[in-house]
Amino acid sequence: MRRHTHIASLAALGLLAVPLAACSSGSTDGGGSGELTSGPIEIWYSTNEQEIAWGEQVVEAWNADHPDEQVTAQAIPAGSSSEDVIAASITAGNTPCLVFNTAPSAVPAFQKQGGLVNLSKTFDDAEDYITSRSGGAADGFRSADGDLYQLPWKTNPFMLYYNKDVFAEAGLDPENPALETYDDVLAAAKAIKESGAADYALYPPATADYTNVNFDFYPFFLANSGGTQLIQDGEAAFAGEAGLETLEFWQTLYSEGYSSAEAYSGDMWAGPFADGVSAMGVAGPWGKAQFDGKVDYGVVSLPTSDGTAADETSTFADSKNIGLYSSCENQQTAWDFLKFATNDDNDLALLEGTGQFPTRTDVDELAADFLASEPFFEPFSTGVPLAVDVPTVGGLAEKLQVFRDAWSQNVQSGSGDLKSAFEEAAQSVDAIAD
Repeated sequence: MRRHTHIASLAALGLLAVPLAACSSGSTDGGGSGELTSGPIEIWYSTNEQEIAWGEQVVEAWNADHPDEQVTAQAIPAGSSSEDVIAASITAGNTPCLVFNTAPSAVPAFQKQGGLVNLSKTFDDAEDYITSRSGGAADGFRSADGDLYQLPWKTNPFMLYYNKDVFAEAGLDPENPALETYDDVLAAAKAIKESGAADYALYPPATADYTNVNFDFYPFFLANSGGTQLIQDGEAAFAGEAGLETLEFWQTLYSEGYSSAEAYSGDMWAGPFADGVSAMGVAGPWGKAQFDGKVDYGVVSLPTSDGTAADETSTFADSKNIGLYSSCENQQTAWDFLKFATNDDNDLALLEGTGQFPTRTDVDELAADFLASEPFFEPFSTGVPLAVDVPTVGGLAEKLQVFRDAWSQNVQSGSGDLKSAFEEAAQSVDAIAD
C-alpha cells in the first residue's frame, strides 16, 4: 500500500543530515562485520494513527522486559515520500535499525545502495522463521540473488468500494449490484452519469506519477490476468490480451466521461469516494477508517472482462514489509525485536487495531473470533492468498514511468491505439536494464 506512505505527510529531508551516534556505514551484502551485538536500537513506523498506536504498544511491551535493549521509536520523518526519506537516510548513514513501512518496490534500490541487511545470510533462523510464518508468499519478496532482504509483514488486498446511496439514486441495486464484469461496471457508470447521482463512476489519482498505476490499471490487470505481474519473468506483461482488455476498459471510462483525468483538489487517494464525488473507489481494508461516517458503502471483488468468482479473483496486495538496515549497530537486538513484533499476539493486534492483515498463512485461524465479529473484513480475508505485489526488479520506477507515460497519452486521453502504444511501451521497458 502506498496508501500509508501518502496518508503520512512526511518532515523535511534536511532533518536527516546529522548521523545517529549508533550508526556505521552500510555494506552491500548487509552482513556487517564481526559478531552480532545486542543493545539499544531505533525503529521507524508509518504515521498512520492506528499503526502508531500499535507500534507504541509493542515497543512498551518489549522495553518492559529488555532494560538493556531498549527500543526508541518514531514515525518516519517527512519528505516527498517515505522511499525518498529512507534512501536519503541510507546515503547519510543514519537509518534506524528497522523500518516498519518498507515498500517492496524500493528494496532493489535500497539493496543496491548497500542499505539493507541480508536476513537470509545474517541470521541462522531467518529462513525458517520467515517461511514458516508467511509460506510461499515469502518467495515473492526474494531479491535477484534468491535471498530475503525484507520480512513480509502486512498485506492490504484491494477491493472495489461502492456508494450505496449513489447506486440507489441511479436505479442500481445497492445491496447486490452487478459489478462482476467490465461491461457491468460500464453499465453502472452510464446509469450513474445519466442520473447525476455522482460526478464520476471511478476517480483514481490522475497525476503522471508512476506509483498511481497501483490505483487504476494494476489491480484490475491482476484480477483479469489471474495474478500476472506487470513485469513477469523479466519481461513486460501488460501488452498481452488480458492487459489490452483492461486498458480498453479504462480508456472507455475516460472517453465516456465516467472518470476524470484532472488531479483531484483534495486527498487524491481516498477523497473522491469519501467526498461522494465518485460512486466507486479502489482501496484496501484501510478504506474502512477513511470512509466510515462519510459514505454508506459496500465492498465487492474487482471486476474482470468475463467475470471471475470472488474466491478466485487476484488483486493488488499493497504490501508493506520490514527492512533491517545495515547502519544498525545492534543487529541481533533488531532481529529479536522484529520477531517479537511479528509474533502471534502482535500480529493479531495489528489486524484488530489497524484492519491490515499480517502476511502469514494462518490468518483465518489466528483471527477467527475477530473475523467472525467483523464481517466487513471477510472479502479481504478471502483476498489475502490471492493478493499479488509489485515485481521485485531493479529499475522498477523507470519501467513503470514508461507505462504511465503511455497511459497518460493513450488511456486518460480517451483515445489512442492501445495495442501499438503499449507494445512499444513494453519494448521500452524490456530494454531498461535492472
